[in-house]
Amino acid sequence: MAKVHVTELVLRDGHQSLIATRLRTEDMLPICAQLDAIGFWSLEAWGGATFDACVRYLKEDPWERLKKLRKALPNTRIQMLLRGQNLLGYRHYADDVVSAFVQKSADNGVDVFRIFDAMNDLRNLRVSIEAVKKSGKHAEGTISYTTSPVHDIPHFVSLAKELEAMGCDTLAIKDMAGLLTPYTTGELVSALSAAIKLPIHLHSHATSGLAAMCLLKGVEAGASIIDTSNSSFGEGASHASTESIVAALAGTEYDTGLSLSALQEITAYFREVRKKYWQFESDFTGVDTRVLVNQVPGGMISNLSNQLKEQGALDRMDEVLAEIPRVREDLGFPPLVTPTSQIVGTQAVLNVMTGARYKSVTNEVKNYLLGQYGKAPGTINTDVKSLAVGNAETINCRPADLIDHEMDKLRAESEKLAKTEEDVLTYAMFPDLAKTFLLERNAGSLKPEALLPKEKTTASSAPRYAPNEFKVTLHGETFHIKLTGSGHRGEEQRPFYVSVDGVAEEVIVETLSEIEVSGGGKGGDKKKSSSANTSSGRPRPSHEGCVTTAMPGTIVEVKVKAGDKVTAGDAVLVIEAMKMENEIQAPKSGIVVAVHVKKGDTVTPDESLLEIQPG
Repeated sequence: MAKVHVTELVLRDGHQSLIATRLRTEDMLPICAQLDAIGFWSLEAWGGATFDACVRYLKEDPWERLKKLRKALPNTRIQMLLRGQNLLGYRHYADDVVSAFVQKSADNGVDVFRIFDAMNDLRNLRVSIEAVKKSGKHAEGTISYTTSPVHDIPHFVSLAKELEAMGCDTLAIKDMAGLLTPYTTGELVSALSAAIKLPIHLHSHATSGLAAMCLLKGVEAGASIIDTSNSSFGEGASHASTESIVAALAGTEYDTGLSLSALQEITAYFREVRKKYWQFESDFTGVDTRVLVNQVPGGMISNLSNQLKEQGALDRMDEVLAEIPRVREDLGFPPLVTPTSQIVGTQAVLNVMTGARYKSVTNEVKNYLLGQYGKAPGTINTDVKSLAVGNAETINCRPADLIDHEMDKLRAESEKLAKTEEDVLTYAMFPDLAKTFLLERNAGSLKPEALLPKEKTTASSAPRYAPNEFKVTLHGETFHIKLTGSGHRGEEQRPFYVSVDGVAEEVIVETLSEIEVSGGGKGGDKKKSSSANTSSGRPRPSHEGCVTTAMPGTIVEVKVKAGDKVTAGDAVLVIEAMKMENEIQAPKSGIVVAVHVKKGDTVTPDESLLEIQPG
């Protein structure tokens, strides 16, 4: 009797897709014994965005998470998602870093490595696959599924043959956005089954509402392993529910052999756990057939909505979703999966927020256009390329061929912070984030982002939350207020982003310590420190030589100092916003007369970051 095996995604892709990758290890470990007893083919629990989220938001050591999960899941394969030459970061790494990262991941508990490249440029998978095989672990070669004028079934079959020739143990179809339709799934799996001997592993997000049907047609056509997520973190931007698929296949030749009642006990646990993370829930993670056009992957949509919310721009999500396909076409139709999903998505946000397409271009888009992520599947828009990188030469080789070995350099740079080789690899993934994380960890001062508490219950014990939408009547006029996000600038003041009758506004809430008392009169007159300055103390833009940012972010590099001469268009600052770096250019030629920021500063669009005067 044929049997279909199940990979459970609740510990990685499930919560990445629905609550912005915020599930903490402390909420995973209590249920691991029951997960371990189910009999899954594998349990995806690491990789993807979890590494970033651990360091950036949760202040957890991702390697410690892996070790704890390995100990708690002795009978189940742990699977991770690996971005080929990008590993878990957003750039290509040298081959020695890739090999070291794979080996340490294997040593600490990963059994199955799902390896993909955002461009489907298989040159970027070779070193990862070789490293996995050398470690004695399972290498799953992966096709990033997408639709475009340059992607069809013969194209995917040719990729599968190459992956089989590289020595992969299984082949995954990674439908990260939910673009597969049932009959296309049957045709694709049938064509792959006829062309290769590898077991086929099918992965499809439920965003378009089609995933369960696709899984059924896939197993009928020959897929022997399928991805599902426990219903507590299933459906919508996540995956078809594990329990539903197990029930659908029970008693057939495709019976999974898994216990529905045991799965439902796990569901009950995670449903309660999910309530703790209510602040990360999004209105954009349900079924949305627009994904068939915008192609935003499930793992990105919750993070994108959360990032826009933090910027007070959640009301512009529809504009961003409409702009994403246009940017993707300009870049030659790359599949939208990390890092290309983030590259395309962030550029789309910039295009919308600045009010002009490609007025500001991220460094990652520039690197993409120069071939530093690999070969684009289709033709790149020459006008966009010229605007972004001018006549700079595009590389044609495997990008990592141009990167010298890095491990010794990384060890030296992180020597004062890193206690283990794993720490060095954390530093390799995210140098600036890792510096802060490792300093705080070594000092014992790690503090995760707050989980906002629920309000006290009413007499009826029904849970209540602070309202995020309400009406305010002032001087006889009524205003419709909707809270769209909030920022964190310090304990004494905090920005809140609101929509007032549909118009986006920023409100700064300041404590009394922000009120200064000036001399004169009895007790003096109370007033704000300066109406010409923002709450951070930086001046507001007052002339065309003021340099500003289109999106809130963090200063990564200050390229000029007071007294420097600059030409309009010169890069003067580098800011990180939405995990991507963006160069900010001088708006005019002249002399830098003031610099109001330094590396590490958090900045917002209402501030003058530096000033240029004619000269």
